[in-house]
Amino acid sequence: MLRFITSRLLQSLLALYLIVTATFFMLRFVPGGPFTAEKAVPPEILRNLEAHYGLNQPLPRQYLDYLGSLLHGDFGPSFKYSNRTVNEILADKLPVSLELGLWSLGVALLLGLSLGIIAALRRNTWADYLASAVGTIGLSVPTFVIGPLCVLAFAIHLGWFSASGWYSPADRVLPSLVLGLAYAAPISRLTRGGLLEVLHQDYIRTARAKGASEARVVFKHALRGGLLPVVAYLGPATAGILTGSFVIETIFQIPGLGREFVTSAFNRDYTLVLGTVILYAALIMALNLLVDVVQAWMNPKVRLE
Repeated sequence: MLRFITSRLLQSLLALYLIVTATFFMLRFVPGGPFTAEKAVPPEILRNLEAHYGLNQPLPRQYLDYLGSLLHGDFGPSFKYSNRTVNEILADKLPVSLELGLWSLGVALLLGLSLGIIAALRRNTWADYLASAVGTIGLSVPTFVIGPLCVLAFAIHLGWFSASGWYSPADRVLPSLVLGLAYAAPISRLTRGGLLEVLHQDYIRTARAKGASEARVVFKHALRGGLLPVVAYLGPATAGILTGSFVIETIFQIPGLGREFVTSAFNRDYTLVLGTVILYAALIMALNLLVDVVQAWMNPKVRLE
């Protein structure tokens, strides 16, 4: 196990270095810059700004200076917000996106597991067909369509929730539901398929022959093996919820990191874009590693090498 984790960490560090390098140079080669959108900036002021942020240095020197700052945990100053650093912005915005992601993951697991278990236990009945229909809708309709429809129905017409903001517990409901529904659909289908496969195993028939109740058979014996496909999916799903929340944050005007990432890309805020990409990449790698370890714990047949 320790050898596997060490190997994965080294691979992750190499991948993170390649991501930083590719993002750094792609940002520099994109037309425009962080100060080109400013109106009527005299050339001497532009030169002073570039000198202040080190943009007048040769590109290899800028790259090495940035890598040196990263080694000390410093993502650099923001080009758009002159009085704030990228570290401060990430620390301010990341908790909002994490809270949205956790609520959405809870919705996805609650809906997905419930529908999948019901569909597996009531195979080829109306409950199975209803769960499949909900899953199909969640898979086929994107969040940027469901989001405005939910705002129109539940916020504008019914007035149950606010259309935007992140101030009260009620503001969490619609964004979490919209984002979670997109991932509840595949979780439902994976749960159904995994359970159906496990329920036909010999040890399940043995448990039933011994007189175990159906609830004990499902939740004690079958669920652990049936959820292995779901556990494998949770790594990329959780990463997708965290990194894909910028659509929901934009629709519902949530002051999270995803919305800030979109704004920084339009503003050519090099350091903020880089800091967000690095943070998201590190989260994805950590989550995938965690899923591999949990999957090996749930299934002893899986060997980590």
